[in-house]
Formats: sequence, C-alpha cells, structure tokens
Amino acid sequence: MTSISLQRPGRPPRASGTVRNAKKGLQGERLSAALMLVGVAVAMVWANIPGDTYHDVWELPLSFAVGDMSWTFTLHAFVNEGLMTLFFFLVGLEVKRELTIGELTDRSRALVPIAGAVAGLAVPALIFILVNMQSGEADAWGVVISTDTAFLLGALALIGPRFSSRLRTFLVTLAVVDDIGALLVIGLLYNSGLKPLPLILSAGLIGLLALVRFLPAPARGLAYTVLGAALWVTVYLAGIHPTLAGVAVALLIPVFPPRRTDVERAAEQAQAFRESPNPRYAAAVSRSLRDSISINERVQDAWRPYIAYGVLPIFALANAGVHVTGDTLMAAIASPVAWGIVAGLVVGKFIGITGATWFVRIIGKGQLAPGLSLHRVAGGAALSGIGFTISLFLVPIAIQDELTRDIARVAILAASVLAFLLGWAILALGDRLSPPTAVGLKLARPVDPQRDHVKGSMEAPYEIVEYGDYECPFCSRATGSIDAVREHFGADIRWVWRHLPLDAVHPHAQEAAQAAEAAGRQGQYYQMGSKLFEHQDSLERDDLFRYAELLGLDPDQFAADFSSPKVLRHIQDDRLDAELMDLHSTPTFFVNGYRHVGPYDSASLIRALQAPPPKAKKDG
Repeated sequence: MTSISLQRPGRPPRASGTVRNAKKGLQGERLSAALMLVGVAVAMVWANIPGDTYHDVWELPLSFAVGDMSWTFTLHAFVNEGLMTLFFFLVGLEVKRELTIGELTDRSRALVPIAGAVAGLAVPALIFILVNMQSGEADAWGVVISTDTAFLLGALALIGPRFSSRLRTFLVTLAVVDDIGALLVIGLLYNSGLKPLPLILSAGLIGLLALVRFLPAPARGLAYTVLGAALWVTVYLAGIHPTLAGVAVALLIPVFPPRRTDVERAAEQAQAFRESPNPRYAAAVSRSLRDSISINERVQDAWRPYIAYGVLPIFALANAGVHVTGDTLMAAIASPVAWGIVAGLVVGKFIGITGATWFVRIIGKGQLAPGLSLHRVAGGAALSGIGFTISLFLVPIAIQDELTRDIARVAILAASVLAFLLGWAILALGDRLSPPTAVGLKLARPVDPQRDHVKGSMEAPYEIVEYGDYECPFCSRATGSIDAVREHFGADIRWVWRHLPLDAVHPHAQEAAQAAEAAGRQGQYYQMGSKLFEHQDSLERDDLFRYAELLGLDPDQFAADFSSPKVLRHIQDDRLDAELMDLHSTPTFFVNGYRHVGPYDSASLIRALQAPPPKAKKDG
C-alpha cells in the first residue's frame, strides 16, 4: 500500500514512515528489475562468446547423497526446480494475503482487474494456438499466458511515479490473479504424467501442513520447513513440477491483520523490559513482537530481498542465454512459434485486459477507481505483456526441440522489450492527449451514500466534502464553521468528512481515523469524530478504546473493526484520492464538487456554496 505525507503550507515537507516505505518499495522494484536486466544482458553476452561455457556451466552435475541413496541433477535444474520454488512460495504468500486481507477480499472492488486477468490469460493463449495450429507446437500456449510481476512493477517504477498509484494497485491485483491462473496451468497441464502413490503422499503432507498452525509457536517454523521439503520431494516424484510445492505450502500458512490483544501484550512486555532490562524480558518482547504479525507477512518481508535481488537475477542468468546467430534470427523470423509468442504477449495481453475492462464497465458490473482512466489501464495492459520469468520457465517444459526453445527464448525477450515500449508510449501519449482533468480542482470521487458517511440528505442542493485529520487543530476549529453553515442552510446541505491523516506531524491521526470508521460501523461515526476533536491531546490507542466505551459501542466489534482490512482500505482510498487531487494540507474543502480556495470561515463557505453552479466553471 502507498501513502503520502502532507504538510501545512509553509512547512518543509518531511517524509512519514509510510511514505519512506512507499519510496523504499518503489526503489526496490526498480533495483530488482535492473538486476534481472543485468542477468539477461550477461547471459546473452556469455552465451555468444566463443566456446560453449554457458551451457557447460549450467549443465554441471550436482550430487546429493544420504547413505546408499543419491540424487544427481544439473545446476540449471537446481535453479529452475530448487531456487524457483522459493519464488513461487513468495508468490503463493502474496496470493494468500490478497485473498484473505488484501484487495481480493472485496469481490466487487476486484471484479475489473479479475476480469482483465482472466481475459489476459485466455486471449494470448488463443492467439498462440491460432498461429501455431499447423506448427505442431500449439500445446506450448502456456508460454504466453503469464505476466512477470517483478518486471511489470519494475517497468512501471522506471517509467515514473507520475502515473497514479491506482494503476499500480490495479496491476498488482491483476498480477495476483494472473499468477493463480498460471500456477494452475503449470500444475494441471504441464506435468510429466501423474503417479498415484507419491500423489497420495503429497495429499497427506498437505493435510499435515494444514494442522501446523495448531502447534506451539516455536515449533511451527521447523514443521513448515520439514514438511515443505518432504512435499517438494513427493510432488517431484508424482510427476508435477516441484515448484508447485512452494505454492501449496504458502497457501496453508495463516495470515491475519495485527490483533489488538497481541499488540498490547507486546507493549506491556516492552514496558517491563524498559523498567528492568534483562535477557528473559528481551526474549519475551522479541517473541511478542513476532507473534503480533502473521507468519505470512513476516516471511514475505524477510525473504523478499533474497528472492528479488538473488533468485530472480540468477534465474535470468540461467535461462536468458540464447546463442544468437544469423540462422537463429532467420529461423525466428520464419517461425510461427516466435510470432505466436510475440503476438500473444504483446497483442493478446493488451487486447484481453483492455477489452475485458471496457466490457465490464460498459455492462455496469465494475468501476475504475478515480484517476484510473481507460488509457492508463491500456498502458498497464501493454506492460503486462512482459512475460519473462514464467514464460522462460515454461519453455523447456512445453517445448522439446532445442532450436525451437532458442527461438522461443528470443521471442520472449523481444516481446518483453516491445511490451515495455508499447506500455510506455500509451501511458505517455495518453496523458499528453487526455491529461487528467482539473487535478486538485474537481472532487475525484463523487459522494456515495453506500460508502461515505453523509450528514444530510442526498437530495440537498448544496454539498461540502471536507478532507481532514482528527489531530489537526485547524480541522477542529473548522468544525465550528461547518456547524454554522449547516445551521444556515438547514436541510438544504449535506456534509461529508473524508480522511487525510498527516502522518509526519500527527502520529496519532491514522489510528484516530480507524477509530472513527470502526465507530461508524456501529452507527456513531460523527459522534466518535466529536470525541476525537474534544480530546485532541489524548489520542493514544487506549484513549480511542475508552471513547468507544463512553459511546456505548460493543467493545469486541469495535476492536475487530478497528484493524479490519475494510476499515484500513477505506482510509487508504481517501489518501489515494487526496494524492490524485494533489492535496497538501488540512482541512481542504470541496464545495459543490469543486475545491474551495481561500478562508473557510462560515461566511466564506456560505458565499462559495451560493456561487454559480459548477457547470459555469472551467476545468482549467
């Protein structure tokens, strides 16, 4: 998730922790993509120097023996079947998180990218099959179905942060569904023939893995490791590509948002350690902090750098080395496999994702988030044609002939470059021809009574939307202005408060917003807001829960809603809307759909409300 740091006018900007994390994530995606590109370049140069050292090195035999049993495999197989299990494990963790507490929990919200992802899997496969019906390689359609998530986000980061955070969220959701589809295809269709006994053993191990969550916390890590390794072996022996074992283990690892009781226990133990530092208290604090975050998220955070900066560049180095000769290029130009790959990835992804998005919107089943125009979706769809990792991964599985494999690798690299250039062109040209309208002037997200907390009638002729921060003293004072405005207009006005926590200067604002939203789920949104403004100097978490008790809220429901994905996502949506509209201070008012500039005393707001209607203004 991304966020922004907003300041009062005149203050130098300071990055909040959330912003620093967002910038760090953006830099990480760029670095990962850059390292993979370096791996591709080194592999291409290495494979084309005199001699055959590239293939000799990767075909080097490695042996592993235990007593009388031994296994021998190549260095290339170690990378593709061993190290890449870690990559697919990480993908599985991301899928599990998105399905449980992420974007895919809200089915209506996820419908558009899900539809785009499904079409982005099907259309490229169909194109490849049509092109290769006479070539004998139509069964290799799996090579063109998957988007490389790491390269996709890296490419978006390289193109520039001016493109909406909404596009990144859309593409992440799409990539998760794309990964699910690609993994199912690999497991079900690209296997070496299923063997019953190892398959039964695999099912038994999966059952045991599902029970690991009930073990004492210290034993879980070892249990997941041992059972996961055993599952890798049985899946391999069953004839299924063993990397799918990584996905299976990941999907069985629990994920949950931080629980209040765990966080409070960690705080209590930290206080005890502060008062009496000793090894026993230090271990208890460390254990409490670890247990307050789900193992899914802990493992993702710990392993991601090793996967992004180690495994994926090594994979690129091991698989992108194609000996390119004039004969290879001529064969590629004439090969339906090459044309099927290029057309499938570049054209199929673009048409499938863009077309599905357009269709779902036309039939009224899904909406794009504010600021996410169709041309930006089209640019993201074009970038989704970067099918590097899983495409290269499937080449030796789906294609038997060595020359055809080289042709396929050349086509994948060419398609990825073309997809990047096409996506860049669409995003840059689209924003030039159709720039975002009235950035910061018009309200990006119209008031929605199903989403917003509306005070007043939706039939009222006047409207004020306020972006504010419960720890901001100016917002507290502006509440008096709003009260006077509402008294003046009576039933003819509606007021909506949206969240814009200024993290850098107001460290309690985010949790105060969560408290308001949690209270709103019990019908006391504005009552909680009044409490927060009355006690702006007391907004610690214990204070927020005390205010909930004073309002007579159900404490268990309030605690559950306080950190629920829906509440966090609602606040994050408000933040992203503010980023889209380039809001930099609180309070910021939108009067009848247009940003109010100037004093916000009651008399000024009344005059603004009575000014000519929005249609008489220019979007400038």
